[in-house]
Amino acid sequence: METGTIILIVVGVYLLISLATGIIPGLRISKSVDGYVAGDRSMNVMLLYFVMGASIFSAFAFLGGPGWAYSRGAAAFYIIGFGVTGIIPLYFFGPRAWRLGKKYGYVTQAELLSDRFDSRMMSVLLAILSVVVFIPYLTIQMKGAGFVLNVISEGRIPEWAGAGFTYLIVLIYVYFSGVMGVGWSNAFQGLFMMVLAWVLGLYLPYVLYGGVGPMFEALLEAGKGAMLAAPGLAGDGSPWHWGAFSSAVLVSAIGFSVWPHFFMRSFAAKSERSLRLSIVLYPTFQIFLIPILIIGFSAILIFPGVTPADSILPHILMQLELPAIVIGLFCAGTLAASMSSGDAILHSAASVGVRDGISKATARPISDTTERLLIRVLVIVIGLISYYFAVASDVSLVALLLASYGGVAQIFPVVFAMFYWKRATKAGALSGLFGGMLVNVFYLLNPALKPWDLHEGVYGLAVNILLLIIVSRLTRPDDPKRVQKFMEKPLV
Repeated sequence: METGTIILIVVGVYLLISLATGIIPGLRISKSVDGYVAGDRSMNVMLLYFVMGASIFSAFAFLGGPGWAYSRGAAAFYIIGFGVTGIIPLYFFGPRAWRLGKKYGYVTQAELLSDRFDSRMMSVLLAILSVVVFIPYLTIQMKGAGFVLNVISEGRIPEWAGAGFTYLIVLIYVYFSGVMGVGWSNAFQGLFMMVLAWVLGLYLPYVLYGGVGPMFEALLEAGKGAMLAAPGLAGDGSPWHWGAFSSAVLVSAIGFSVWPHFFMRSFAAKSERSLRLSIVLYPTFQIFLIPILIIGFSAILIFPGVTPADSILPHILMQLELPAIVIGLFCAGTLAASMSSGDAILHSAASVGVRDGISKATARPISDTTERLLIRVLVIVIGLISYYFAVASDVSLVALLLASYGGVAQIFPVVFAMFYWKRATKAGALSGLFGGMLVNVFYLLNPALKPWDLHEGVYGLAVNILLLIIVSRLTRPDDPKRVQKFMEKPLV
């Protein structure tokens, strides 16, 4: 049997297992919106750990991470930097959100914020923002899947076909099972990709250089010291400035804890204790990024000139004389990284779009059955839109991710104010959120106009916070009773 055929069979078996682990858990939850969106608030520590870990570290980590290490060197360390620091706010936000969700029935981030600030407009605005930033994030996952299947099939499977087939599987189990299907599939995919990342990250330097230490020594001897010195290189090959590096870490860390699909997992926890323990354990998930980046460094000297850089991992696999089954397993691991984020994003985008957008924009209440159906329909619609951009765009995976983080980071100030600042008002929150979004988009589209070489999200956050404070001080305080319920400290 040909090598390519064996690889595809291994990948096919993996996809079938993912489909089964995604559909079966959905049979046990209620048929309500609460069951579909929050899993009847029944996720234990293990599920939460993998859902939070695997849903964030995805195609951008397994493909974009090695791609940046390969093309930009130490610049890739920003991924570890924001991941370690970005979880900290959720330790404080998450238990408060869980307690309020259990008491008042919230299952999304926007439900909390729109109730605290008594604003349907905020709910709709957050729904639009969430879906807009979710689409490029989901596009990343689809592009990653297409890369992998195209390279391992030596071009026989076009990228559009690889992305389409992989995400048809994701679409099916998200459509039928909701968050519990996402949770169990993430547990399987997360464990799978962690094991494979370590095996490959240690194996490649050993085979190519004799070990990790000799690999870095070879890079220094070859005159690649600039790639090993922080903060690494910019996209054009020039030195990346500390301001750009630091602001990328800052914006990503701020946005990390308020990604709607990440924040929503707080509502799915079985208990407050389970949530806190999952958050404390979460940084251990970052460890698997170390071998991921080593993979990129190992290819700098041996495989020069590979484009796009994001395809370096599957390219390496096809160049080494490895057994077909082993290559198939590693490619399946890359698909696991893509799918473990893609399913969470797809589920959350549809849930937020309907529950916080459509249902709040309509004059009449929507029944539970109708709302669940609309979420499922939107799963398909968002999947198709993201698929279009995945096969039509030619943007770096990490560049797409950084653009998304700038937008989602604008949610952080209003979330912080919701829990910790009584004087924050509806007008202040709306002004800050809207102003921050506009400034972020303006500098994203016009990078040459930025006063300093900082991530556009920093400028958005500066305007966001100023407007939140100034407008809140100039307007009447919100209803004290409404505000007070969000100020109650969670149980320890």
